[in-house]
Amino acid sequence: MPAALDQLTPASPLTAQECPGLLTCLAAVSDPRDPRGRMHPLVGVLAICAAAVLTGATSLLAISEWAADAPQPVLARLGARRDPFTGRHQAPCETTIPRVLTKVDGDVLDRAVGSWLSARRPQADGRMLRAIAVDGKSLRGAPRAHDRKIHLLAAVDHATSVVLGQVDVETKTNEITCFQPLLDDVDLRGAVMTSNAMHTQREHAEYLTGRGAHYIVIVKGNQKKLRKQMKSLPWKQIPLQNRTAEKGHGRVEIRRIKVCTVTGLLFPGAAQAIELKRRRVKRRTGKISIKTEYAVTSLSAEQADPAQLASFIRGHWSVEALHHVRDRTFDEDASQLRTGNAPRAMATWRNLAIGALRLVGRHGIAATLRRNARDATRPLHILDIP
Repeated sequence: MPAALDQLTPASPLTAQECPGLLTCLAAVSDPRDPRGRMHPLVGVLAICAAAVLTGATSLLAISEWAADAPQPVLARLGARRDPFTGRHQAPCETTIPRVLTKVDGDVLDRAVGSWLSARRPQADGRMLRAIAVDGKSLRGAPRAHDRKIHLLAAVDHATSVVLGQVDVETKTNEITCFQPLLDDVDLRGAVMTSNAMHTQREHAEYLTGRGAHYIVIVKGNQKKLRKQMKSLPWKQIPLQNRTAEKGHGRVEIRRIKVCTVTGLLFPGAAQAIELKRRRVKRRTGKISIKTEYAVTSLSAEQADPAQLASFIRGHWSVEALHHVRDRTFDEDASQLRTGNAPRAMATWRNLAIGALRLVGRHGIAATLRRNARDATRPLHILDIP
């Protein structure tokens, strides 16, 4: 009973140093423009972009149009330029916004937005593990030179869908080499990292354990010896430990999980082995498919039981819900924006909008965007801009 009451006790409010405002975080982004002829402060331009995307703006032109219609008090709170002669705040014109977003440092902008979102996540009480998914997404409508697709690797909080960090996977590399740079600025202490089979790498496991984090990774053909070792475990002698069923997307899926404590697995820090069986039945045709997957985790049996492990594995795909919102609600894949860093910057604003809405309890993203469009002050409340 006392433990339950402790969870209901409100947490002490964070100070300004512990939870800096969005404008303070954006002030860390360096201005890419030539100092000569600058009129609009960079923080004001970036804050206007963030607020406009929260009203459903999906293009640079839409951001410019929202800024042009924004009332004076809203522009003032967002840090827009104040004309010294008239005393009125001026919105950046439709050429200023593309010029800024094309040249802005995408890594620094992502760190600024990620730090703001991270500071506003609900604080863990120490009794529940928080999970972070690492997954990538291509911007299909934004090819660069030589038909190169922009591919972004992100770290996403399972519970809130907040993007804690994001990096651009360059042409001459892949997601594997970007894994550690992505997480260098993310607080990993006590977190459980989930990822797809691509990131089942020994170096990643050593990096995570060195940062005080745990992992759950899927074992497939890229780790042949480990997979062979996993398949040879006496799974038939291990009883079923967790079963869940789910209906949706025209099918019924039953997931069964078996877990065993192991020693000597060919993977650093491995404490438990997992066998996961998915049985899917298409409701329309009755066709049945059964798929078996293996995974390893550094979590011991005392730290996570089979039901929790199943929840973490299933929760990894919550990142797909984030991608779905970006594609369907914000038309990300349909966007033809392709100049400089503008496509990545727009992806960052979409992450900020979705994360900010989740943090204030808004789950109907499209409906909330329409609601925000009817009152220019609503995005400011969501972004906590005084």
